[in-house]
Amino acid sequence: MPRKKGFIYSFVFLMTAVLNGWAQQSPDPTLPEQQQQQPASGQQMPGMQMQGQPQLGMSASTALLTGQSDGTSIQPTAWDMPMVVTRSGDWLLMWMGQAFVVDTQQEGPPAGRSTPEATGLDKLWSTNWGMLEAVHPLGKGSVMLRTMLSLEPATITDRRYPELFQTGETAYGIPIVDGQHPHNFVMELAAEYARPIRSVTGYIYYALVGDPALGPPAYPHRASAAELPQAPLGHHWEDSTHIAYNVATIGAEKGIVRLEASGFYGREPAENRWTMTVGPMDSWAARITVIPSSSWTIEASTGELHHPESFDPGNQERTVASAEYARGMNAASVIWGRDYKAAGHYAVNALTAEGVLGAGHKNFITGRFEWSQRDELFAADLLVQDAFLAAGHRWFDVGAYTVGYTRDLGIWHDAEIGLGANVTAYTVPQLIQPYYGAHPFGANIYLRVRLREQH
Repeated sequence: MPRKKGFIYSFVFLMTAVLNGWAQQSPDPTLPEQQQQQPASGQQMPGMQMQGQPQLGMSASTALLTGQSDGTSIQPTAWDMPMVVTRSGDWLLMWMGQAFVVDTQQEGPPAGRSTPEATGLDKLWSTNWGMLEAVHPLGKGSVMLRTMLSLEPATITDRRYPELFQTGETAYGIPIVDGQHPHNFVMELAAEYARPIRSVTGYIYYALVGDPALGPPAYPHRASAAELPQAPLGHHWEDSTHIAYNVATIGAEKGIVRLEASGFYGREPAENRWTMTVGPMDSWAARITVIPSSSWTIEASTGELHHPESFDPGNQERTVASAEYARGMNAASVIWGRDYKAAGHYAVNALTAEGVLGAGHKNFITGRFEWSQRDELFAADLLVQDAFLAAGHRWFDVGAYTVGYTRDLGIWHDAEIGLGANVTAYTVPQLIQPYYGAHPFGANIYLRVRLREQH
């Protein structure tokens, strides 16, 4: 506890000092907000200019808010972000959403080897989410209201979909192994206020359900993962806090630098994904983001999660660093995550490199490389896990290599429809080949539908 409080006090002191220094560099503070320098993340709302929506005259606070992704994370503004933009009086409304209907076929461990309640390695399932973000001028700044919902509690049966080597959270009280849990019905319910303070744009964000300042934009919203329906294997190292409860973030941006600090409830969501599990603000995170150009964002973040997993008795200290490039429909990300698990006194790492390349306006080539130290592959089979631990094997290095293709069929009533497929091959250490085989692989065929304004 003293370590956590000391870090928070130090970070707040540092942020205060930096803000004070920034503010002292300010030009005339009596200038109206529209004449102040816009924040780097809001020079252009992602995708808006390419959709024919000029942003001339947008205030600095509105630009900052509309430049965000999930929570307060940001993506390169040069990305042609899919969305539909409307207005209602002075309200700027941004509608976003995406759904995949996926058929998964895999070759690997026998069905039910480490997940007794699972339905096997093959399945028809759907991931999906829809978001409405509303921004309105308020006083000398702007206010944003955001709601994001998902029907995955209904479209992913048995509380998981199959994905070899994926772990994290539980289903029917058993740790999920070789599967990915669904998202909650309420993925985000948040409000945020931003306003210029001299030459700095400050903001405060609160979410009953939302995303603290830890890691890059979550994979369902990340430009580089837009054509990949399955979660990255590094999800619980890199961006799993994108659905957290009782989240409060304070931040400031000046020029190309953004600083943020968050408090939140660290426990992962409960198995009943239709409900919300609000708890005390017992965890923290801090993030610095640099925006060197409209095509790049670079972030580094760290935090402590209080007892995130129900089957793991201890806290986790997470550190993440990432860089994302996006321009038009092309995007790429490199993400490194590290989890230090206090109960076991050890750390495990994960690395993800992914991208999408648009060939023309209807063809998308995708790829994802992953390497991770898997320490929960036998969490549902304690006899095997204990035997490996006794032999000194706490984790296993697993590689995953995914390539895919999506063909857009067209836009119908602002719904952009595509068909695609991807395949994943894995490399596994010899020790666990009796459980997974020497050459496990998986394939996904999918229909993708997302909102995009039709012109």
